[in-house]
Amino acid sequence: MDVLVVGAGAIGGYYGGRLAQGGACVSVVARSDYAVVVREGIRIQSPAGDFHFRPDRVVREAEDLGRYPDVILVGLKVLEHIRPEELIRGAMGPKTSVLLIQNGVDVERPVAEAFPENEILSGLAFICVHRTAPGYVLHQDYGRLVLGRYPQGASSTAEKLAEIFRRAGVPCEVTASVVTARWQKLVWNAPFNPMSVLCGGASTAEMLGHEETENLVRAVMQEVCAVASAVGHALPDDVVDRMIADTRTMTPYKTSMLLDYEAGRPMEVEAILGNAVRIARRHGVQVPHMETLYALMCGISRK
Repeated sequence: MDVLVVGAGAIGGYYGGRLAQGGACVSVVARSDYAVVVREGIRIQSPAGDFHFRPDRVVREAEDLGRYPDVILVGLKVLEHIRPEELIRGAMGPKTSVLLIQNGVDVERPVAEAFPENEILSGLAFICVHRTAPGYVLHQDYGRLVLGRYPQGASSTAEKLAEIFRRAGVPCEVTASVVTARWQKLVWNAPFNPMSVLCGGASTAEMLGHEETENLVRAVMQEVCAVASAVGHALPDDVVDRMIADTRTMTPYKTSMLLDYEAGRPMEVEAILGNAVRIARRHGVQVPHMETLYALMCGISRK
């Protein structure tokens, strides 16, 4: 399988490297890290074993690849100024599939609307990983992937990708209901990401270590479940308790939003909170805790 990774950061670097380990031919679009990745590749430090990912080709723009790949993997942050549909256009062939491994809900729509004849796959990464320097990625914990055709249905491409990921040791599940899975992931992201910033740099363990902050986490989680149900994606009754219990067993770590905030980078406020809040408003679902977190994060983001 011929894969082009757009975004040589934490997600693109890690999962692109795993696809290469699994036998795929993987090239990378790198902009700010171009010189380093051309010269040295991408080095991944991982509890599962450090490895060195040397892409087949490193290009500055998608069209520079000079061919149409089977799959374009988009691992970019979901930010207002980043338009993945434009960044991938130069490498989109008639049979090219797009895999978006990104946070939030309703993030697939721009690409799906730009390429209505192409297969769009949505990917959810359950992983603690971040870019520490140009060409360096630190994988701290987890790594499981959930893939599926957007908005729903079976996909032979997703099955082939999952097989390659599994060969590289990445647990990978294929679902026919990926939008439901995306809402379920938001149950975790919606409270923990913004609260890590608003609580002054708190880790997941610290947020669950105080009754008041844990209560807020639970309230936000329940609101996400209510919105998901309103749009036809009802989640399991025990999802909140299960996510709280799972988080207690995790190695305490800083969320991606907190890392972005501390580094002075733009944060994924719209993808993780704004989109869900707007969907709630359209469907008449009251989400006062999410509304408050969203308003506060908008204020912080404007600084």
